[in-house]
Amino acid sequence: MTKRGLILDGGTGRELERIGAPFRQPEWSALALMEAPEFVRKVHDNYIEAGTDVITTNSYAVVPFHIGDERFEADGAMLAARAGRIAREAADASTDRKILVAGSLPPVFGSYQPDLFDPKRAGHYLDTLVGGMTPYVDLWLAETQSSLAEARAAREATLSTGKPLWVSFTLRDDLAPSDMPEPLLRSNETVKAAAELVASFGGEAMLFNCSMPEVMEAAIETARATFAALGADIQVGVYANAFGSQQGDEEANATLSEIRNDLDPDSYGQWAGRWAASGASIIGGCCGIGVDHIHALSGRYRCI
Repeated sequence: MTKRGLILDGGTGRELERIGAPFRQPEWSALALMEAPEFVRKVHDNYIEAGTDVITTNSYAVVPFHIGDERFEADGAMLAARAGRIAREAADASTDRKILVAGSLPPVFGSYQPDLFDPKRAGHYLDTLVGGMTPYVDLWLAETQSSLAEARAAREATLSTGKPLWVSFTLRDDLAPSDMPEPLLRSNETVKAAAELVASFGGEAMLFNCSMPEVMEAAIETARATFAALGADIQVGVYANAFGSQQGDEEANATLSEIRNDLDPDSYGQWAGRWAASGASIIGGCCGIGVDHIHALSGRYRCI
């Protein structure tokens, strides 16, 4: 598997909305998967055409938090398999380069809510997603992990598949980096402790996502320093969001967050250059925007 300079795709939900897919709360990006999967394929195709190396399955919202317990129990495995199959078909249709498929494993009780994590129920939800997607994915991407407990559950759910695991943590961004003694997860656990955990279970990559660009550099530097001290060859990556500081998502995407007007593709590309200079080797598009940011990254980041 390629080890350096990978471009990860961007957000799926807003991109689905932009191209006219069925889209509403609380189902969010899962609605198109259920009602109009051809739009999901179109999003993958658009990202590949824009220059991404890794596409992510549209499974982030395939959890009871978004689609309800009854629907998840009835259709969760089928929807996970559909998300995996659509991504695999899009990747395999690429003729000019190899595209990797990352199986998205979300925070199963909602983004930014480490206090709601229940390991007993989490195992069942994650096992359902992993079981449906395993035949189709090249690697696992546990996204927006707010705590070490969430990351441990993702590792437990994927271990038997033998596929690489990337763990992406979301950071506290309600304070400036200068006001925190060290970078912190949403749970107030340290990035250093998270990096030690990822190294302990043999993760292939550690990323940071769903936080503002301003807090990413310090997290990259801490992760790289921790891996260096441990002698661990683990990639570090970033895909920030385009919003202001996001706190507890008490309802399933109850509103559309306002996009920052200072994160156009060129500005985001400048942030990406800083992250790459700090040692990030996987960079993704901006959560909440989409394909335009991948065009900017593919023109700038490939040269780094």
